[in-house]
Amino acid sequence: MAANTSDKLQHLRHILAEVTDLNRAAMVLEWDQETYMPPGGVQGRAEQLSTLLTLSHVKFTSDEVGKLIEDLEDELASAPFDSDDASIVRVTRRDYDQARKLPPELVAEIARAGSVARPVWEKARHDENFGLFAPYLEKNVQLNRRIAFALGYKDRPYDALIDRSEPGMTTAQLRTIFDELKAAIVPLVADIKQHADAVDDSVLYRGFDPDLQVSYALNLVKRLGYDLERGRQDISTHPFSTGFGPGDVRITTRVSRDFFNECLFGSIHESGHAMYNQGMGREIDRTPLWDGASPGIHESQSRLWENLVGRSRAFWRHFYPSLKSVFPEPLKGVEEEAFYRAVNKSHPSFIRVEADEVTYNLHVLLRFELENELLEGKLKVKDVPEAWNSRFKSYLGLDVPNDREGALQDIHWSFVSFGIFPGYTIGNLVSAQLMEKIRADIPDLDAHVENGHFAPLLSWLRKNVHRHGRKFTPNELLERATGKPLTAGPWIAYVRKKFGALYGLQPIRT
Repeated sequence: MAANTSDKLQHLRHILAEVTDLNRAAMVLEWDQETYMPPGGVQGRAEQLSTLLTLSHVKFTSDEVGKLIEDLEDELASAPFDSDDASIVRVTRRDYDQARKLPPELVAEIARAGSVARPVWEKARHDENFGLFAPYLEKNVQLNRRIAFALGYKDRPYDALIDRSEPGMTTAQLRTIFDELKAAIVPLVADIKQHADAVDDSVLYRGFDPDLQVSYALNLVKRLGYDLERGRQDISTHPFSTGFGPGDVRITTRVSRDFFNECLFGSIHESGHAMYNQGMGREIDRTPLWDGASPGIHESQSRLWENLVGRSRAFWRHFYPSLKSVFPEPLKGVEEEAFYRAVNKSHPSFIRVEADEVTYNLHVLLRFELENELLEGKLKVKDVPEAWNSRFKSYLGLDVPNDREGALQDIHWSFVSFGIFPGYTIGNLVSAQLMEKIRADIPDLDAHVENGHFAPLLSWLRKNVHRHGRKFTPNELLERATGKPLTAGPWIAYVRKKFGALYGLQPIRT
């Protein structure tokens, strides 16, 4: 019997579709909580999410699903590795084995804790008061520990969490990557500091009408390829993207009158995530394959569009005239080259999502280290602000002025998410590695971008990354797309070349 007509496979897909529907219903509730839900809905929303995610977990981890997987592994043993059927069974097996280790009551507690903590984090951030949020973070640290213990690990508890989000990755491998990046970044930051006056970014703080920023950003990401027939943009405290299926992939942004980069580059970033989801094959919808290969691969798409495209000279040759027509007063007397240099200024700053390309990974390194220390009991939650501020000073040379710009700036710790942050650095590395291959395959890419033609780039990404969803692990996907596993070399070469030119630095001998 052909694999795609197998009764057992169709039965498994039916169950997986129901599990997906439950998870997506929970995601709609989470999106609503971040955008439109009134404050009084928090407790009810926590219970609703707990119910939906527990139902999903119980259905997915049933003995019936386990038996179907086992039978299909035999039935599809000779099927091509990259076929939809073989991939569904293989990825479902990986997810199933992990999920079976988490008891339903833990899944319910995780969902409830995140929903309750989120508005407290928002108030604590607004009030610059870490003490308000500390009890909730303490709870989430304990839950992260319970997940790590339930999943099991050989060396460090973080191994269990990172493998859950970045299959095949270990804490030791991450440490090696961060050491390599730190060795490259620290001297580059020092060189740039010696030439800081070479780039003036004062134009970005001249005051830009918020409503015009939001509308301009939305029109721009539509030009890049974000399909508004299957998406929308809203405002939230922390920008994010969420996909409820191929026909409904939404983004949010935030906007500041006094800092231009926040809205536009935030929107480009989130549209990169959204275009990834919109490009996944419909034939894998309502299965575990319909999602990013990992948070790191997902982040590679947002960072590629935000930085390697959106902060490129070719990009602003195309878009600067229209930007100037929308904001004639703040951009009066500012030439295209000066604006390009302004949006690429490199300098240590407090907020990760607003950090430049050179210093960004130091923000992620700090979080990676603190999460490990919290998990292993080497750092107490009450001491997080002090540890944060001290390490921030060491890595970026800045004195953190308050908790809002320090340990409370990211939403991630308000839900149970340890192991996610390294994906941001992995995404940076993957974006440069992909772009190296893209430029080899599309040698006139800059000409396309300068003319406002983004279809060639999007088509390459659709073919080599997007359509596969979670069929492959991150390294499997990279090997197929670029011929190499994850490597930091292309990203290091990229930032050295770009920022060396911007700041007139001498080439670094390697």
